[in-house]
Amino acid sequence: MSDVAAIQNLVEKRKRLKEEVSKIIIGQDIVVDQIILSIFSGGHALLVGVPGLAKTLMVNTIAQALGLDFKRIQFTPDLMPSDILGSEILDENRQFKFIKGPLFSNIILADEINRTPPKTQAALLEAMQERSVTISGHTYKLDLPYFVLATQNPIEQEGTYPLPEAQLDRFMFSILLQYPSFSEEVEVVKSTTSDHTKTINALFTAQEIIDFQHLIRRIPVADNVIEYAVTVVSKTRPDNAMSSDYIKNYLDWGAGPRASQNLILAAKAHAAFNGKFSPDIEDVKAVAPGILRHRIIKNYKADAEGITEETIINTLL
Repeated sequence: MSDVAAIQNLVEKRKRLKEEVSKIIIGQDIVVDQIILSIFSGGHALLVGVPGLAKTLMVNTIAQALGLDFKRIQFTPDLMPSDILGSEILDENRQFKFIKGPLFSNIILADEINRTPPKTQAALLEAMQERSVTISGHTYKLDLPYFVLATQNPIEQEGTYPLPEAQLDRFMFSILLQYPSFSEEVEVVKSTTSDHTKTINALFTAQEIIDFQHLIRRIPVADNVIEYAVTVVSKTRPDNAMSSDYIKNYLDWGAGPRASQNLILAAKAHAAFNGKFSPDIEDVKAVAPGILRHRIIKNYKADAEGITEETIINTLL
């Protein structure tokens, strides 16, 4: 199949995927879009939202529709790295045998990642970056495709270990979950308080998803689009000659080169999903908030004046 035909196939399959997910998930269109974008771009996502907004159900539904294995790990203050990676035990023949932990799956939901100590957070982040796990000197490869969706609760800060900036940078997208609208909430209550169950059909194989990930990487990008993405990221850095007084006033720290890479990868996927064979500046703008939100650090002045990351990113664009 040619790349042109493959992109047309991807447009059709993404449409069917969204229809399948909407059987269970009502509303949350932008959130579902960004999760699908990060999966097909080969990245990971951080989901920030208050409890009860169906984060687990959403990821489980998407995993079923993609035909992938799914595991949920509840992160707690006493969780150890071996609890998620697995451990070696002595079998009946007195040989060491590795028992795989829940991290060995295609889609991982790391629920409340900021509730666990840095040692366990670091074990998960190594798996995300290297797509492998090392136990007692042995390296075990993780099955591809591999996607981590971590959740964070924005309101409860007691007993949490916030992710350091370098670790936040490993996530391609930071996705904000909002409350549903009145009509959506009415629909949610109707569908979840009845006895009617809906079946989700698997639309993809693991190999198909890997092929689509390679297809997205093969999409050509014009130099001016790459230069635009790098310019946007450079302008988030207060010490950069290109950045405005507005940025110097309100930001302590800007985004690193990984933001530029992710902007282009996500723009390629965004273009492909819309049937385009090359991304343009509009595609970069469409994905920029989710990619830059967790990579810029506001100063006390921005906090005092109630200026959000969204405002800063929109001003920048």
